[in-house]
Amino acid sequence: MTLPDPADGDSRSMRERMLGGDLYRGADPELEAEMRQAMVLTKAFNDSDPRDPQHRRKLLEELLGSIGDEVEIRPPLHVDYGSHLHVGDRVFVNFGLTALDVAQIRIGHDVLIGPNVQLLTPTHPIDPEPRRAKWEAALPITIGDNVWIGGMAMICPGVTIGENSVIGAGAVVTRDIPANVVAVGNPARVIRSVHDA
Repeated sequence: MTLPDPADGDSRSMRERMLGGDLYRGADPELEAEMRQAMVLTKAFNDSDPRDPQHRRKLLEELLGSIGDEVEIRPPLHVDYGSHLHVGDRVFVNFGLTALDVAQIRIGHDVLIGPNVQLLTPTHPIDPEPRRAKWEAALPITIGDNVWIGGMAMICPGVTIGENSVIGAGAVVTRDIPANVVAVGNPARVIRSVHDA
């Protein structure tokens, strides 16, 4: 059986398909060039001298889609494109963030991100045939203002975390988390309000 090509009759580039949340193939010259550029900038940032914060800031401004004021990101940082990662003001990111920004990742203001957190937007078909044919997609991640994400937490594709919420260390967040709650576990579940004593 021949699998129909999901791009038949679609004149968009693979990049346009990817950003539209539709199936695309990552083995595309335009996308591969963008990823290589991100690798160069990420390596420069990860290897940069911590005594030169202005140089580090300049590298992040070139790498990321946007970056707010008073942001600290501790290397190593790992991204797919960088240009789809948007960071608000006064954000602190501890060592080892992996932000697979195939779709947009938006981090609000005053967010705290613990070490070795993963923000993962890519998805792959459940059906084995399109997966074997190397089709993939992505869903955006949104992190609201004043969120705290504990170390080694994993935020899955399409998730929104509401403002002021806390994600416990090691949590695997597979669905949206409302504002003003604490969520822990795998899969993450809300255990209480942040206002509970």
